[in-house]
Amino acid sequence: MSIELSEQELFRRQSLTELRNLGIDPYPAAEYPTNAFSTEIKAAFNDEEEPKREVCIAGRIMSRRIMGKASFAELQDSKGRIQVYISRDDINTEAQPEMYNTVFKKLLDIGDFIGIKGFVFRTQMGEISIHAQELTVLSKSLKPLPIVKYKDGVAYDAFEDPEQRYRQRYVDLVVNEGIKDIFLKRTRVYQSMRDFFNNQGYIEVETPVLQPIPGGAAARPFITHHNALDIPLYLRIANELYLKRLIVGGFEGVYEFSKNFRNEGMDRTHNPEFTAMEIYVAYKDYNWMMDFTERMVEKVCLDVNGTTKVKIGDREIDFKTPYKRISMIDSIREHTGIDINGMNEEQLFEVCKKLNVEVDDTMGKGKLIDEIFGAKCESNYIQPTFITDYPREMSPLCKRHRTNPELTERFELMVNGKELANAYSELNDPIDQLERFQEQLKLSEKGDDEAMFIDLDFVRSLEYGMPPTSGMGIGMDRLVMLMTGQEAIQEVLFFPQMKPEKAAQKDTTDKFTALGIPEDWAPVVQKAGILKVKDLAGLNANKFHQDICGINKKNKMDLKNPSREDVQSWISAAENLA
Repeated sequence: MSIELSEQELFRRQSLTELRNLGIDPYPAAEYPTNAFSTEIKAAFNDEEEPKREVCIAGRIMSRRIMGKASFAELQDSKGRIQVYISRDDINTEAQPEMYNTVFKKLLDIGDFIGIKGFVFRTQMGEISIHAQELTVLSKSLKPLPIVKYKDGVAYDAFEDPEQRYRQRYVDLVVNEGIKDIFLKRTRVYQSMRDFFNNQGYIEVETPVLQPIPGGAAARPFITHHNALDIPLYLRIANELYLKRLIVGGFEGVYEFSKNFRNEGMDRTHNPEFTAMEIYVAYKDYNWMMDFTERMVEKVCLDVNGTTKVKIGDREIDFKTPYKRISMIDSIREHTGIDINGMNEEQLFEVCKKLNVEVDDTMGKGKLIDEIFGAKCESNYIQPTFITDYPREMSPLCKRHRTNPELTERFELMVNGKELANAYSELNDPIDQLERFQEQLKLSEKGDDEAMFIDLDFVRSLEYGMPPTSGMGIGMDRLVMLMTGQEAIQEVLFFPQMKPEKAAQKDTTDKFTALGIPEDWAPVVQKAGILKVKDLAGLNANKFHQDICGINKKNKMDLKNPSREDVQSWISAAENLA
């Protein structure tokens, strides 16, 4: 057995071996035919029912109270927890007479999966429970679960370090109450939106993730290489241009829940891999889409939470329609006192300086306006608010405003100080579209690595004719954050992107043997916490001698113990090196 294992891990592996010696497969292949869940059992229980209901249930052991010939265990299945009463006389069999005293009491641990067949009853303490008549080992857990204890609603010994929770989501889901509910709500959000779109007759589609040109948004892409075609490919940053090709192709309305990838910073609202929903509907404009979007968001909130109000931190947000609407220029005027209408690039640069907004020489007119809005306005919109009529330079895929050619028919839905949805009256003029792409190319040449590529095939599709269309994209992760009251995107992603785990730096065995330490003892020294030879310097020889001899004994390694003088010589050699 590996010396790297903890005492508990070693004990569980010994139990695993003993189970096999008893003829019990700790990882059986056969189906275990469950017919009930913990929550359903409790909900359907009737004290008067005779005979008692027979059930078959499976899950993890989460606690045990062993009391001689009978015990109680708490079983956690995919829905919740339920108590199980287990007695020696009920579960012992001719084939396995040690099922209770040896298997259940000694060889099973917290976290193990078992199957229970028995009947439902209420204990003298009034708790609905299952009286076990048969116990089956389904999976042996080799690592101990962190045990979270609750008293008066307060958690003790909680598994709550964010980095641990996100890296080991599988543990987080098992031991922390309410985590699974977040992801169940996430599913309900998706289902609610699908129902809303499907009832309108719109079609769910799939578009490429690997794209020759990353289009549809201003963002830095991830790049890869296709060996067979010998071409660079990009992970998609948005699916917009493909969905609009389908509108050209004759679909009335199409939508997609798309995995997008953007090579940008990470924070509490950004992950390099995220999910967006985009929908495009022919013969509509952004005014129609505003009405459509607020109805959809209200419906989602009602379907998921049963109310239009959600609590996020100390804020209560109400998704009841209608939502406030204000133009971007009016918003900047309201929050800065400056009217940017008609300003050129140089003037906007000066405004940014005046407002202490951080900018650089690569930024064009649209980016400068975006920075002003982001720094001075965005955080003020807590309740759902539509920001409308964006400057043309900020929206290269959007139709010019019908009353002001310097603006576009675009809105963003702001909630809790962040953008939630973005929508346009889609640009369907191929000549105008090509000019906009060419403007983006100039920005790219200036050094803007988020400027759009020119997608000539998309321009060609517009030349075949695209009907008037409105499109909307919504960040699903941010929407789920709002619907579940979470303030960090990592809380609504099963497996958020993390830095690689840092492995402890260790010296090689030969560096330890160079000090006179026998090769077999080098791992023992490292087990005692001495990962590098320099760490030996200054140690108390007596104590360290006791420590390593104790490890040898506890792990049954059968190594010949060194003398205290040997240990002192190792320490002295390390000190001489230093």
